[in-house]
Amino acid sequence: MGTGAFARPVERSSTAVSFAALLALVAITTACRIDMHTQPRQNPLSRSDFYADQRSARPPVEGTIARGQLHEDSYFYTGKIGNNPGDVMPFPVTKEVLDRGRERFNIFCAPCHSRLGDGNGFVPSRGFARKPPSYHIERLRKAPLGYIFSVMTEGFGIMPDYSSQIPPQDRWDIVAYVRALQLSQNATKADVPAGQKIPSEPPNFREAGSGASLPVVMPESNSKPEEQK
Repeated sequence: MGTGAFARPVERSSTAVSFAALLALVAITTACRIDMHTQPRQNPLSRSDFYADQRSARPPVEGTIARGQLHEDSYFYTGKIGNNPGDVMPFPVTKEVLDRGRERFNIFCAPCHSRLGDGNGFVPSRGFARKPPSYHIERLRKAPLGYIFSVMTEGFGIMPDYSSQIPPQDRWDIVAYVRALQLSQNATKADVPAGQKIPSEPPNFREAGSGASLPVVMPESNSKPEEQK
């Protein structure tokens, strides 16, 4: 080591070495980033000499099933037993099922089929080419439950399928509600539970509804006439 004038060349040499090391480090890290961006890959539908047919895009391995697409219960997803429509619900019908079915029916089905299911919906009233049949004709009252489900799933005639808009669970809920509609318009006295008045007492409404919205029924505890309270 030197002093005075002899110290400056040493300091300059150390600075140059440090600067060169920094440049080398930057170059190394930059090269790694470029390598990650240009890693070996195939562009979609590009040619590949690795395969005999020279296609880089390969079909899925036989038996591959996408996540969430394992439809083990084929009846639940098709409404069919073999090639024929079944006539059973794949789960118990509860009030919650009917409420959900009514909600989905009024959204997706009522515009054409009407809320009564008689085919006099808003769309046919505006000049739609073909009026849908009433659910209350004998043919559809006797139709298996799986038939109604499969029509929603696959479509029928000029009616498109609703498989992408309505999931299977909701389709079955609608099937249950359609059966309830059919029963409501074709019930006999024998279908009335014991102790039920004929005709039933009309409900009291909290809100009458606007036509665009359904009326709101008062709870049973609050619907009794004042003299009975």
